[in-house]
Amino acid sequence: QALCPEVANQTLHTDSPDLPECFQLSVLSWLPCVYLWLACPPYLFYLQRNNKGYIMMSILNRVKTVFGLVLWIVCWTDLFGTFHELQQGDSKPPIYFVTPLVVGMTMLLALFLIQFERLRGVQSSGILFIFWFLSVLCAIVPFRSKILQAKYQSEISDKLRFTTFYFYFSLIAAELILSCFNEKPPLFSNIDTDPNPCPQSTAGFLSTMTFWWFTSMAIKGYKNPLEAKDLWSLNKRDSSEVVVPKLLREWEVEQAKSNHVGGESSPEEVEVLLSKQKDPQKPSFLRSLIKAFGPYFLIGSAFKLLQDLITFVNPQLLKLLISFTKQKGAPTWWGYALAFLMFFAAFLQTLILHQHFQYCFVTGMRLRTSIIGAIYRKSLIITNAAKRTSTVGEIVNLMSVDAQRFMDLTTFLNMLWSAPLQIILALYFLWQNLGPSVLAGVAVMILLIPLNAAIAVEQMQYKDARIKLMNEILNGIKVLKLYAWESSFKEKVLEIRQKELNVLRKTAYLGALSTMVALTTFAVYVTVDKNNILDAEKAFVSLSLFNILRFPLNMLPQVISSIVQASVSLKRIQDFLSHDELDPESVNRTNTATDSSVTVVNGKFTWAKRDPPALHNINLMVPQGSLLAVVGHVGCGKSSLVSALLGEMEKMEGDISIQGSVAYVPQQAWIQNATLRDNILFGKAYNEHKYHCCLDACALTQDLEVLPGGDLTEIGEKGINLSGGQRQRVSLARALYNEADVYLLDDPLSAVDAHVAKHIFDQVIGPEGALQGKTRILVTHGISFLPQVDNIVVMVEGRVSEMGSYQELLKQNGAFAEFLRNYSLEDIIEEDEATEALIDEEENFPDDALSNHTDMVDNEPVVNEAKRQFIRQISIISGDLENPKSRSVRKRLCSERKHAESDSEKKLPKVEKLIQAETAETGRVKSKVFWEYAKAVGPLLSLFICFLYGCQSAASIGANVWLSQWTNDAAQNVTQENVSMRVGVYAALGMAQGLLVMVSSFTLAMGNIGAARKLHYALLDNKFHTPQSFFDTTPIGRVINRFSKDIYVIDEALPSTVLMFLGTFFSSLSTMIVIVASTPIFAVVIAPLAFIYIFVQRFYVATSRQLKRLESVSRSPIYSHFSETVTGSSVIRAYCRHDAFVLMSDMKVDDNQKSYYPGIVSNRWLGVRIEFIGNCIVLFAALFAVIGKDKLNPGLVGLSVSYALLVTMSLNWMVRMTSDLESNIVAVERVREYSETKTEAPWEVEDKKPSPDWPSQGNVEFSDYSVRYREGLELVLKNLTLSVKGGEKIGIVGRTGAGKSSMTLCLFRLLEAAGGEITIDGVKISEIGLHDLRSKLTIIPQEPVLFSGSLRMNLDPFERYSDGEIWKALELSHLNKFVSNQPAKLELECSEGGENLSVGQRQLVCLARALLRKTRILILDEATAAIDLETDDLIQSTIRTQFEDCTVFTIAHRLNTIMDYTRVLVLDKGQIAEFDTPTNLLFRRGIFYGMAKDAGLAQ
Repeated sequence: QALCPEVANQTLHTDSPDLPECFQLSVLSWLPCVYLWLACPPYLFYLQRNNKGYIMMSILNRVKTVFGLVLWIVCWTDLFGTFHELQQGDSKPPIYFVTPLVVGMTMLLALFLIQFERLRGVQSSGILFIFWFLSVLCAIVPFRSKILQAKYQSEISDKLRFTTFYFYFSLIAAELILSCFNEKPPLFSNIDTDPNPCPQSTAGFLSTMTFWWFTSMAIKGYKNPLEAKDLWSLNKRDSSEVVVPKLLREWEVEQAKSNHVGGESSPEEVEVLLSKQKDPQKPSFLRSLIKAFGPYFLIGSAFKLLQDLITFVNPQLLKLLISFTKQKGAPTWWGYALAFLMFFAAFLQTLILHQHFQYCFVTGMRLRTSIIGAIYRKSLIITNAAKRTSTVGEIVNLMSVDAQRFMDLTTFLNMLWSAPLQIILALYFLWQNLGPSVLAGVAVMILLIPLNAAIAVEQMQYKDARIKLMNEILNGIKVLKLYAWESSFKEKVLEIRQKELNVLRKTAYLGALSTMVALTTFAVYVTVDKNNILDAEKAFVSLSLFNILRFPLNMLPQVISSIVQASVSLKRIQDFLSHDELDPESVNRTNTATDSSVTVVNGKFTWAKRDPPALHNINLMVPQGSLLAVVGHVGCGKSSLVSALLGEMEKMEGDISIQGSVAYVPQQAWIQNATLRDNILFGKAYNEHKYHCCLDACALTQDLEVLPGGDLTEIGEKGINLSGGQRQRVSLARALYNEADVYLLDDPLSAVDAHVAKHIFDQVIGPEGALQGKTRILVTHGISFLPQVDNIVVMVEGRVSEMGSYQELLKQNGAFAEFLRNYSLEDIIEEDEATEALIDEEENFPDDALSNHTDMVDNEPVVNEAKRQFIRQISIISGDLENPKSRSVRKRLCSERKHAESDSEKKLPKVEKLIQAETAETGRVKSKVFWEYAKAVGPLLSLFICFLYGCQSAASIGANVWLSQWTNDAAQNVTQENVSMRVGVYAALGMAQGLLVMVSSFTLAMGNIGAARKLHYALLDNKFHTPQSFFDTTPIGRVINRFSKDIYVIDEALPSTVLMFLGTFFSSLSTMIVIVASTPIFAVVIAPLAFIYIFVQRFYVATSRQLKRLESVSRSPIYSHFSETVTGSSVIRAYCRHDAFVLMSDMKVDDNQKSYYPGIVSNRWLGVRIEFIGNCIVLFAALFAVIGKDKLNPGLVGLSVSYALLVTMSLNWMVRMTSDLESNIVAVERVREYSETKTEAPWEVEDKKPSPDWPSQGNVEFSDYSVRYREGLELVLKNLTLSVKGGEKIGIVGRTGAGKSSMTLCLFRLLEAAGGEITIDGVKISEIGLHDLRSKLTIIPQEPVLFSGSLRMNLDPFERYSDGEIWKALELSHLNKFVSNQPAKLELECSEGGENLSVGQRQLVCLARALLRKTRILILDEATAAIDLETDDLIQSTIRTQFEDCTVFTIAHRLNTIMDYTRVLVLDKGQIAEFDTPTNLLFRRGIFYGMAKDAGLAQ
């Protein structure tokens, strides 16, 4: 009043409203100014901190500045005009002085900001944009009123202000338009250098708010599937190099704090401190996370707060709109104002919400990057003691699962305070509307929360159990087939699966209950009090509030459970990051005084601080350039010594110093997944001459010829496609290429063949080798090299027992001499002959042996390996390296074996590639897959579900239309008598709707669970019926993946997706129907909106699908590189390649985030666009309601607008669900693919069932029998014909690959005949069912396989035998003592793979199985490796006594076991070479005689 006296009320109830001039001058002019002055200080502070480099003056900038100046002049003209009038004696109210002054000052501030932003590199200013926008908005009112005044008055009273105002208006409008454009990027920014920069960094304010900058990617992804090269590079501020150090700095501060608790202070203080703080506080990882990423996250939270408040504006506006339609005389501009306000509020809410999400997701992304980075850096420097506590698998889990949890949490975290806030606000407004009745509805909601939480926990444990069991089954599938045990294990899996599905069903019941909320509230409200009238305002406003309420209430349990999970993860990560680190100072690298290059004085070392020391008083001096050999028995500390020199062990006392750089060759070669050349170069520059010298010296040149791509062959993980010897030589070549001063070689010659070992010693390590003049420390078992070394250290039990040259040590006659004497001369002579015999045998090594072994790539046949070990030892001992024959054989062998290997290698990658190409589909998902799923649900049921959803929507529309009718009663004052009828019908419709929702979501859940059961059953059933050859060629991981990941998707992700999809689809549909029904004109708008909607949706789905695929493809390299690094950390440290590996890991993480980031943005992009369409629907619904106001009743208006408010959410979700549905339905496709692989013969053939006591005699006949492993491979057995009488004992012998094992597999029909027949007691085995056959034969397999479960289950899974029988079998298999000593007796839990029994005990368990089954025919596949002679004798004697009258086939490796058998069958290259009694065969002097002579059983 003081500022401006005249006030005229001409606002609300006129048809042409106008605001008083005073109001215009004060409030409207000051509003933008106040905003700018308030926003300025924090903004200037922000700009001061973030300098992006400065931008050159551009025309745009100049124009903006000039306009700003002119604006300032215009404002001051006003001010001077007022002073001039004052002098004329025409005094104006004070407002005329204040306003121009304020506005003028603000324009100067804006001018300053324009320039300051330019200097700080801001390309487009949001602050100023909002300021100009507000100014224009506020100037529109005076703009209109000035024109109206001019129209009504004959001449303009105040010409000066009239003109300055229009100048002012046109200038701010121009500034607004100009601020939509972007400045050029700052000088020297990385935009110029980056090949594919992210357009976000140069996007303007509007483009950032609406995510317009993403459009280019969406278009590209729509035209053709995105590839990795199309992705933008990561923003600098999100990349590892910025994010990880930020976190690590904070973490170091935290650690420093916790170390200095109670630092240097007087003793009394310390005591006080100690009594207060029993334990020093742990460094808190959470605090460092908050410090590093909190501020950025808070910006997002601020947006969320704003959005929450705006959410509640619309229900209030709806209330006003309904009351507006009730008033007949209200001016129409109210309605329009309300409609546009609703639109504007909704639109603002959309923009703010998505900004909030963007901030949250980016924080999440940075969290993940930084956590992975921190864990990776830590894992390179933790001590060995710490490594024991966290296995590689656990650390990889920290990286994958736990980091992911944090990422997921950030998106929800704001819900922690926002959900309660929303709930409180919603309840407040509801209470205003409906009074205490609200509580009824809320009570229902709250009751459902704890139930949901309890169920999720249960689910996980069943899933884990099922996967663990499947893993074991697939690993031991061969044994299950041989014993015909499949059905028992199938039952076990299905039992777990049933429990899992029951939990799912519970979840479905709960979901169905949550729909009853609104119904209870309204019912309570109306029945509580007769005067409670439910009118349009109350009903529809409450409905829209309930819809707001539903979201936070559903979210809270999720948020809480995800916080619980994240806190567990936090603790795990914190523990890992707090592990001890290796002391980089433990090895002194600077010492240059002495002439010796490696010195250890009084060394005492341990692996972990609490363990006893592994090495005691080690004193060692290695002169510059000498070769020192370290020898000793197994486990005497040779490798520990090398580790100590590398600084890998904890130093308890003493000093180590090493001069110069170190190269290290570990005992187990560590090979990266990279090309062979990269493995050797190891980060050094490529020098061709030097490189080839290294290859020659390490005897790798021949190997390169057989590798498919020479030295550019990609080596698989852990060096899987190289043999052990090759790996070791590559590891050596790496050391050689890396020209260090000191070489630590940990037994590099053990894995290579003898002649190669000699070559390497001569060319590389020895006195004449490539390393002469360097200091070399060689741990070795090869005695032949010792005469050539300078010094020898003999280790005994962690001490150095002697040291000196070869001759000196022999003279001393101490431990070393004894070590040599162990390999006494007689042995060497005998073994010399054996070598020759063996070599003869290897000469006949047939090629097809290789083709049989499908697993050639991983490991050569075990037998062979053992044999080679044997030869290797012999030749090393005897020094028989000059034998030309053995050398040529070996060369040829090597190359043959390598050829075979590389062939299968060559074939394999192709297969692999094929499979990968199948799994990563591109383009749309075929409709066939949807049909498959519908079939699994049941075609009729699918239709019925759709019908139910239709009915449900109909009922809900019905109920709401009825509600609108009912609310019209209130207008006509006919309420009381109708209340019971109205309530009754509304309740009936509501109940019907509630029931239908329950029934439909329930039927859908049942359908989905049924589908999940069917799909899993089909998969499981097929996998049990799949022939063995499938498992030989398919990696188990791939099958397990189908059982875990894909089944999980079908169980949990798919049903909820389908549910949401159907729900949103029908609700969008019903919205359209309702709006069109109430305001028919709306139909005009639907077409263009629908067009835009489909258009956007197609773009989004195409792009986001491909981004998801790219993201998952780029994810696994992070983990595989990581697990590789952890295993090779000592090598990486030895070569000082620590930083390079950290960089590699960072690059891999950045690559992954590069495809994840557009994925987030694509969701925001979609959200803004779809919600905009939704907001348009709201706008038009409201507009048409206003236009047709006279014809409509308030009920219908409420109905159509409240429906329109709902539609925004459902449209947005519908697009998401469509794309989720597409990506999830792929799981069905993948499961089907494995459910339809080729199966083996049926388990039982009814009409050919043999008699129960078959086979009674045990006669076995082969007639003209041939077999091959797989289509397209050679025959392994060619035309065998033989017959065996019941009760005979047959030994089967022959060289490796002669087809011995194949014979047994044929009896069990694991291999089906390629020609000919096998008959047992007159029954052709090819005609009866597999189980009928396999259950009547018994095998004791080569590798004993046990399953996790009780011992009893392992012996008798079908529970056919009594305890007595089982104990009897255990007694006969010499296990009863062991078992009866166990507290659990027969229920003794076997761990996975029987790890808690020794190998010998496992073999005996297999014997006990055979004794239990006691069939007429026994096949014994003699174990070659790990079993000790004792166990072997036990088994043989038991078989001789217990299976006296049975037919026994033994595949023998030790001939002495079969010398007393009835007949011996000698196989050679798949044919029968000899078949007779052992004595006759010896007499014949054939192959058998040769073998017996080698074994020393014949003279």
